This record gives sequence, C-alpha cells and structure tokens, in this order.
Amino acid sequence: MNRHNRSGVKYMLAGGSIIAALGLLADPQGLLSKSVANDSCQQVIQETAVLSRQQLTQVLSVPERANKQAIRQVMKQPYCRLATIQPRAGTTAEREAYPLAFDPKTWLVVLYEGDEYVGYSFSFRH
Repeated sequence: MNRHNRSGVKYMLAGGSIIAALGLLADPQGLLSKSVANDSCQQVIQETAVLSRQQLTQVLSVPERANKQAIRQVMKQPYCRLATIQPRAGTTAEREAYPLAFDPKTWLVVLYEGDEYVGYSFSFRH
C-alpha cells in the first residue's frame, strides 16, 4: 500500500468514528425524551413524602425479590406512582417515586412486579 492510500484509510476511519459518535449523541429514536416522559407522576399518593438518608440506606440493603411489605416497612407511602413499564416481554412493573429529603430534585424510583420488589433507579429532576 502506498503512502497516499494509507492516508486515505486514516481519513476514512476518522470520519467514520466521528459519524458514529454523532449518531450516539443524536438520540434519533427519542429514547431519552421517552424516559423523561415516563418519569412523570400518574397519581400523587402522599404530597409530603420524602426519603431520609437513613431510610435510603435501609432500602438499598433490601434484597431484590423481597416482598413489597419489606420496602413499605422502611419507606411507608410514596410521593407518587409513575407510569408502568415493561422491563421484559410479558412483564409489567409498577413504579413508585420518593424524593430525597436532602436533594428533592433527585427521586428514588422503586420497581415492583406484583407484590415483589425488583429493584430501584434514580430520577434526576430539573
């Protein structure tokens, strides 16, 4: 391969890398906006509900697949219910949100399948 062909390959690889990076940032299917829309309250349950640092520590130690009541013993009623999601084909998960007392723009989102606790995530509000 001569010198001219090698530099052409380098430019093609660099251009392809830039296009791939832009594709990742562009979010063409709107996946990011869909997840934000899914984090809107469908029903407010307890307007004054917040989660303390101690409660957060306790709930994060509850094992997945524990009974919903194990979570309720620590956190009581949620601030609100979010839209249900389908984490896997044929499965529907209910989600409840708890604002953190020390950072109200951050919510702990708890997932349940039926009466079983299946995990959590955090939602960062604007």
